[in-house]
Amino acid sequence: MSEFFDVLNSNGEYTNKIASREECHEKGLWHKAVVVFILSEDNKKVLLQQRSANKKLWPNLWDLTAGGHVLAGEFGYQAGIRETKEELGIEINKESMEFIGVTTSENIKNNIINRHFNEHYIVHKNIELKDIVLQKEEVQDIKWFDIETLINKINNNYEDLTSKTGCWNYLIKYIEING
Repeated sequence: MSEFFDVLNSNGEYTNKIASREECHEKGLWHKAVVVFILSEDNKKVLLQQRSANKKLWPNLWDLTAGGHVLAGEFGYQAGIRETKEELGIEINKESMEFIGVTTSENIKNNIINRHFNEHYIVHKNIELKDIVLQKEEVQDIKWFDIETLINKINNNYEDLTSKTGCWNYLIKYIEING
């Protein structure tokens, strides 16, 4: 079953067109994605997921807490709520999500041209790892990283992390401002 996305122009504006995931990635059509980072309530740790070995992009690497494509007719925060529940079994709501910005990204690999406008959100929530239910097709592990360890990984050429520089930069900026 194919997913459908709202097609955007290169400025991030809606074109009033909808296309399938396959068409967006084949033709390089701009569409929306969402990024959710869950931080501990004291801002000292971030919950990250390790991508499944079967993922086409960044297999086996540590990634944001949850995220994915925004479906046609959906807003970014709605996709964030949906993706966090699907990937990790974690319930969040609009009121708990702090919008921190938008980036663009282009990832081209083999036949995939993935062009996104990424909405970034922070959620503060203390979660026990034993309570998380992984979506095995997407996620193979989950772990709390202390902020200092994460910053060291980023500074060490994104050691074991996805190369989603915009996502990591927004997270680091948020932590710098909010300590």
